[in-house]
Amino acid sequence: MTYPENSLYIVGNSKSQLSNPITQVYGQFFIGFIVDNESGKIIDVECNAIISLTNNILKDILIGENIAADYEIIKSHITKRYLGSSQKAILVAFKDAQKKYLDFKSGKPVEL
Repeated sequence: MTYPENSLYIVGNSKSQLSNPITQVYGQFFIGFIVDNESGKIIDVECNAIISLTNNILKDILIGENIAADYEIIKSHITKRYLGSSQKAILVAFKDAQKKYLDFKSGKPVEL
């Protein structure tokens, strides 16, 4: 897949539960977002999941949403549809990516 010239790649990081296999393998949980720079629309997403279905459900939930404005919608979908131990880590990683996007758009330094 080729992404539009005006797209951004943003990574949101978080910690998952110590017993979570993602934490045991990777040490932390992260989600990569491809976002349209102008609109904030999420174009693509992928995380460091152990099970490929995790990426599939996150794509289904997140693609098409707005990284700047749709946190409550996304939170609702995650809590209703994602019943795995990484649920909280997904929301924290999203908020981290959202903050980076908003900082970038406002001209503030982006903490990587």
